[in-house]
Amino acid sequence: MDRKWVYLFSELEAAEATVSDWEGVRALLGGKGANLAEMSRIGVPVPPGFTVSTEACIAYLAEEGRFPPDIWDQEIAALKAIEKQTGKRFGDPKNPLLVSCRSGAKFSMPGMMDTILNLGLNDEVAEGMVKLTGDARFVYDSYRRLIQMFGTVVREIEDEVFEEVIEQRREAAGVATDPELSADDWKAVTKRFKELVKIHSHAPFPQDPVEQLRAATEAVFDSWNTKRAVDYRNASHIPHDLGTAVNIVTMVFGNMGETSGTGVIMSRHPSTGEPGLHGDFLVNAQGEDVVAGTRQTFEISAMAKRFPAAYKELCDITDKLERHYRNMQDVEFTIESGKLWLLQTRNGKRTAQAEVRIAVDMVDEGLLEREEAVLRVSPDQVDFYLHPQFDERARKKAQLIAQGLNVSPGAAVGVIAFDADTAERWAKVDGKPVIMVRPETKPDDVHGMLAAEGIVTSRGGRTSHAALVARQFGKPAVVGVESLEIDLEDREARVGDLTIREGTEISIDGARGEVYLGALPKVVPDIQDAWLSRLMEWADEFRTIQVWANADYPDDAVRARSLGAQGIGLCRTEHMFFEEDRLPIMREMIMARTYAERESALDRLLPLQRADFEGLYRAMDGLPVVVRLLDPPLHEFLPDHTELLRDVSEAKLKLQHLSTLREIDATLDEIRAKQDFLARTEELLEANPMLGTRGVRLAMLMPEITRMQARAIFQAAAKCMREGVDVKVEVMIPLVSHVNELNTQKEIVEAEARQVMDEEEREIPYKLGTMIEIPRAALQADYLAATAEFFSFGTNDLTQTVYGMSRDDAEQGFLMKYLEDGVLPDNPFATLDQDGVGRIMRQAVEMGRTTRPELEIGICGEHGGDPRSVEFCHRIGLDYVSCSPFRVPVARFAAAQAAVRDSGWKPMPAAPRDMKRPQRGAKAEKAGKGAKKEKAAVAS
Repeated sequence: MDRKWVYLFSELEAAEATVSDWEGVRALLGGKGANLAEMSRIGVPVPPGFTVSTEACIAYLAEEGRFPPDIWDQEIAALKAIEKQTGKRFGDPKNPLLVSCRSGAKFSMPGMMDTILNLGLNDEVAEGMVKLTGDARFVYDSYRRLIQMFGTVVREIEDEVFEEVIEQRREAAGVATDPELSADDWKAVTKRFKELVKIHSHAPFPQDPVEQLRAATEAVFDSWNTKRAVDYRNASHIPHDLGTAVNIVTMVFGNMGETSGTGVIMSRHPSTGEPGLHGDFLVNAQGEDVVAGTRQTFEISAMAKRFPAAYKELCDITDKLERHYRNMQDVEFTIESGKLWLLQTRNGKRTAQAEVRIAVDMVDEGLLEREEAVLRVSPDQVDFYLHPQFDERARKKAQLIAQGLNVSPGAAVGVIAFDADTAERWAKVDGKPVIMVRPETKPDDVHGMLAAEGIVTSRGGRTSHAALVARQFGKPAVVGVESLEIDLEDREARVGDLTIREGTEISIDGARGEVYLGALPKVVPDIQDAWLSRLMEWADEFRTIQVWANADYPDDAVRARSLGAQGIGLCRTEHMFFEEDRLPIMREMIMARTYAERESALDRLLPLQRADFEGLYRAMDGLPVVVRLLDPPLHEFLPDHTELLRDVSEAKLKLQHLSTLREIDATLDEIRAKQDFLARTEELLEANPMLGTRGVRLAMLMPEITRMQARAIFQAAAKCMREGVDVKVEVMIPLVSHVNELNTQKEIVEAEARQVMDEEEREIPYKLGTMIEIPRAALQADYLAATAEFFSFGTNDLTQTVYGMSRDDAEQGFLMKYLEDGVLPDNPFATLDQDGVGRIMRQAVEMGRTTRPELEIGICGEHGGDPRSVEFCHRIGLDYVSCSPFRVPVARFAAAQAAVRDSGWKPMPAAPRDMKRPQRGAKAEKAGKGAKKEKAAVAS
C-alpha cells in the first residue's frame, strides 16, 4: 500500500490510526490541520479542505526541494475531493473554487511561516467571478491579494514594492483607507502587480491554478527553514526536525462587502486572563488585514451590533472549543455574506499573568485538576512576576509622550531602533538595551524583537503580529500608538511637536500602554497576586524537595523568607567583608606576616561577623542557616599589583625632585613601606587563584581564621537563643578534597563551639558538613560522610573542575562558540550538565548515604534556581536546592512540577477522543503514592 501523505479534514480517523495519541496527530497534521479536522468532526463550521502532512515536508526538504513520489498526485486527488464537496471546480471561470494555502507546524509559530490566499484566481477566473457576483471590487481586491502574496512568498519580492503601489493609488483617489478604493482602482493595482512580478522575478505571474497551488505548497514547505522561523524556534525551544504541514482550505471571503468581515479573537484576555472574548474585527476585509496591522481594527464587541446572530454563534462556538480543548483558544474566523466560518483554533499565546489566572480559573470551573494547573504554567512565567516595574513616583513625574494598546505587560527601558537589524546589532554587539519602534512588525522582524527589551508600533491591534510575538516571549509592548508618526527614511519619529531621533532613550509600560521620554527607574514588584498565591500553595503541597536560599546579609534573608525560602543554604562569609569599613581590616588580616598581626585584625572582625550572624538567625527564626566558612580566592582581597608598582615608581620619581633632608627621609620611609607591601603582595599572588590557597586550604594554613569564625557563629547563636530565637545553624567547610582536611577543621570548630557553650552556659545544637565542589571529594563521598553530617554541592566550582575550564574565561571565549555550533546543548554554568557533573553528583549521593543513611544533601550553586537542574536534583534524591532569593519562587514551582511528573499523574487529553486515556481518580492517586514510596526507598 502506498504511503499516505495527504489527509482530508474528514479523514481524521485515518490519521489517528497511524499514531498512538493526540500529540502524534498534531505531529503528523500540524496543530492547525489537526484542529481543523477535529472542529469538522465536532460540528464546527469549517470550510472543506485537506492537509499535506509534516512527513511530506520532511521528505520534500530531504530531497532538496523535490516532491517524493505520490505526494503531488495525492494532493491533486484531495483537491478533486473538495471540488466534489463544494460543487465547484478549481480554475473554472463559471463556477470557480478558490483555496488558501497555509502553514501549520505541531507547535504554533504565529506569522513565522507563509500563507497564500485566493489561489485559483487568474485573469479568466476573475472575469467569470465578476459575472457571477456582480462585484468587481471584491474580485479584484481578492486577485491583487493573491498576486501580492504570491510575489512576496513564492518569488521573494519585498512587500514594500506592492504596498507602495497601493499607497500611491490611495493618494490618487483621495482616500485614506483600502476599503474606500473602487473596483477600477483595484483592477489597475492588479495590473500593475502582475507587471511588478514579471520585472522583479523575471517570470510572469502563473495563470495556471494548478501551477499556483504547487508553487504555494513548495513555498510553505521552504518557509520552515527561513531565518525568522529558525530564530523563533530557537527562542521557543522548538525542535528543528518537525517540519510543517500545509493546509489547503476552501476560501471564504470576508471582503465581499458590508455583510462580510473577518477577525481574530481569544476566548479570554491574553494579557490578564480575564474571561470573555477579546480580539479584533474588521468589516469587508480578509484575515491578513487584521494581523498585519495595516488597518485600524474594531474591538470584537462591535461585532455584536453589526452581526448579532454571527456574534452569538461565535460566542457559543468559542465556549465549546475552550471546553473541548480545556485551554484558552485563539480563533480565526470569517463571515461571508452573514455566514460564520472558523478558519483556525489553537491554544492562545498569553502573558505570564494570564497563564496563571487561566490555570487557576479553569480549576475552579472544573476543566483542569490542580496538578495540571501547576504543569500548565512554566517556571519562567512564575519568574516574570519578579521582573521590575517602574517606580510609581517617578512614573507620575515622567514625560508621557504617547499612549497605545497595552498588549503585553512589563517595564522596559532602551534606545529607539527603527529596524530589526539595528535592534539586533545594538543589543548583541554593542550591549545596548533597545526598544524596537516600527509602524508595524512583520515575521521578518522577529530577530530584532527577540533582541529588544520592548516593542512599540504605531499601527496594529491586540491580535497583531507584534502583540502575539511580544506576549509569546514576555516582551513589554505597546501597539497601535496612532499619535506616533514614524519616518524610517530620516530615522526619526514625531509625536505632536516633539521629534525623537533614533538612539533616543525611552521607557515603555506594557501594562498601561504608555511611552515615556527618558529612562524611568524600576522597582521589584510585590508578587502577592491572588491567582499566583493559590497556584504556589498547590505547588508547595505537591513538591517533595525543599527550597532554601543563598543569602549573605539579613536583608537578603528577609527577602528570601518572604518569597518562600525554607532555610539559608549558603551564607558566603567572605561577602560580608567586601563592605568599605571591613575590606581594609580583611586585607590587613590576609597580608599579616605574624600571628599577632593577624590576631589583631581578627579581633576587630569578630564583632562585625557576630552581628551579621545575629541578623541572619533572627530573620530565619526556626529555619536552618548554613554558614560557609571563609572561601575567598586570595586575589579578591589583595591590593591591585599594578597599582602598587605604579605607586612605588611615582614615589621614586618624586624623590628625584626633593631638596630637603626631611622630605627625602620621609619619602624614603614611604618607599620602603610601599616596597614591603608590594613584596608581601607578590608573595601571596598565585598563577591560578581559583585553584590556589582558598577555602579549607587557607584555613589549614591559618587555623585562627576558623576559630574566629566559629566563635562568631556560636556567640551569635547563644545571644539569639537567649532572646527566644530558634537557631538552627549548620557549619560548612569549603573546597575539601581530602577527609583529613575535614577532620582537622572539625576539631577546631568543635573545640571553639564547646568553649563558647561553656562560657555561655548553654548547649547549642549544630551540624557540621562540607561542600562537594572538587571531583575528588565526590569520589570520596563515602569517607567524607563518616565525618560530615551534610553535603552541599557547590555546582559552580564543581562544573569548573569537572570540565577543567574557567567560567569567566570560557563564557567570554570558546564556550559561546560551542553553544552556537551545537557542540554543547546548554551552557553548563546555567543548566546542570546531567551526563557529566550530574553523574558525579548521583554517585556522591549514593556513596554518602551508604555511609550515613540520614545524610542531608543539597545544592547551593546557581543551578539551584534553574528549572531543569531542580528537576534533576529531585530525581537523584536531594533534600533541598538553594538559590538566590529572587529565584526561590521559580525553584519552588520547578520542584512541584518535578514531583507531579514523578508521581505517575497524567493530565486529561486535550481532545476528548484521544486514543490513550490516562489514569484518573483513585487509581492515579494510588499510582502516585506508589511512585513516591519507590523514590524514597531508592534515595535511602
